[in-house]
Amino acid sequence: MIVLVLAVFEGFWTIGGVVAVGWFLASRELVPHASIEALSRVTFTVATPVLLFTVISAAPLGSVLGPHLVITLGAALTVAAVSVLLARRWGVGPGETVIGAFAAGYVNAGNLGIPIAVYVLGDAVYATPVLLGQLLVLQPIGLAVLDSADRQRAGQGRLRSVLASGLNPLTVASLLALAVAASGWQVPQGVRGPLDLIAGLAVPAMLLAYGMSLRWGPVPFVGGGRREVVVASVLKLIVMPLVAWGLAVAWGLEGHALLVAVVTAALPTAQNVFLLATIYRRGEVVARDAVFATTMLSLPVVLAVVALLG
Repeated sequence: MIVLVLAVFEGFWTIGGVVAVGWFLASRELVPHASIEALSRVTFTVATPVLLFTVISAAPLGSVLGPHLVITLGAALTVAAVSVLLARRWGVGPGETVIGAFAAGYVNAGNLGIPIAVYVLGDAVYATPVLLGQLLVLQPIGLAVLDSADRQRAGQGRLRSVLASGLNPLTVASLLALAVAASGWQVPQGVRGPLDLIAGLAVPAMLLAYGMSLRWGPVPFVGGGRREVVVASVLKLIVMPLVAWGLAVAWGLEGHALLVAVVTAALPTAQNVFLLATIYRRGEVVARDAVFATTMLSLPVVLAVVALLG
């Protein structure tokens, strides 16, 4: 049990350290204010698509297309649907609605989920179903709405805007990677070497940009959107793990398999949500504060899950 608890702390400490570096760079004015957008765009257009391709193309699909994928999607879609219904009731725009739904159900399965999967659950493969479900189902739906809203605002028709969203680099990379994984083709080492190097830029660049935003943006929880942040945090840290637990029990999972389902659902909101909010300029403060709040509060939640089910 002590080893599991230390592993959880290690994952959170790693993320906090990189975010702190970004905050320090901004507070000392060692980088220009445009660094946030520059890092976000490089991450969105190059580094993250390459990271998605390398992860998904190497994933053993037979080991991840199982109950945990269904449970993850079921829990995420449930809380996202609740978030969307509340947003519609409050008259929130489509772009901000997507960001709010992502804040409630898009799990930090990469830079936090993978370390916890390795040290707490025993294998990085346990984070793969979450990654695949989000990248191949949740993300394309959300990006289609965001792209559609932007293109309609620019005067394009609805059908054209939806079709154009298929050119999104994250969606294209995910689909290409899935095709490679399904074909069984191995990416040559001469190609994979540069790809791995670029992929390594994604997570630290994302975290650095987030740390800078904490210094240069409004003070967390002082700006607008506090209601949306509270709702997203409750949905993410309380409702989603409970839904995942219920689905896992209904599926007949128990022991370690049940622990995997609930721990992955209890992870905080992914930094990708802040990245997308920055790129599309929708709900940036809500995304930033939701990431901050859920990351801080998810530590005791994950520890409680490990204590109860581990």
